[in-house]
Amino acid sequence: MNSKEIALNERIIVALDVQSPDLAKEMVKRCESHTRYFKVGLQLFMASYFEVVDWILARGHKVMLDLKFFDIPETVKLAVEQLNSRGVSLATIHGNDAIIRAAMEARGDLQLLAVTVLTSFGEEDLRAMGMTQSVEDLVLFRARRALKLGCDGVVSSGLEAERLRNDLGEKLLIVTPGIRPGANVRDGSDDQKRIITAGRAVATGADHVVVGRPITKAEDPARVIAAMQQDIESGLAG
Repeated sequence: MNSKEIALNERIIVALDVQSPDLAKEMVKRCESHTRYFKVGLQLFMASYFEVVDWILARGHKVMLDLKFFDIPETVKLAVEQLNSRGVSLATIHGNDAIIRAAMEARGDLQLLAVTVLTSFGEEDLRAMGMTQSVEDLVLFRARRALKLGCDGVVSSGLEAERLRNDLGEKLLIVTPGIRPGANVRDGSDDQKRIITAGRAVATGADHVVVGRPITKAEDPARVIAAMQQDIESGLAG
């Protein structure tokens, strides 16, 4: 069970997976009455560099910068150093032990999340790579290593959140993408393979949920956020 005290308007991180700063700003304006946390990913960052990040921060909101750094340790270290004065709350990295150590050395006040296994990966993808362990076991292994090396938390599917929380405790920050409305989870129609509802993810251990298309493609994004927040409150109430 998730026991961290996190404001409801910070539980949902809206993924601004759009191609231009103008579209991102419009979406922030449509969502900010209900949430103050937004994710800037690779697509938007390539289009705007820090323009949208700075604009979001200036409005009093929080930013998760999801660039998933993966390179030689020194390059990752230098990249993380670039974020220290930018006001970003969360940033993501991939990596082996050496890369994670380098990132931690450079992070300042920034909170770093290690990506465990992308939610687009399933068991068959691991088999194709010659790996015999389950996705859940791989996520737990990578999360345990990241926590030991000092990472603040991990990015993982909500399907693994309960085991991560039970095995690794409350110190770990768990951020969960692959969040979908209940219908998608039930009928298997989604392109993501490891998906879950917002309420279930938080109830079983996630601290934040990252939500993109269910919000950004909606006619009324704020209403979708409100419904997901109600789902989260119900999940936390047990």
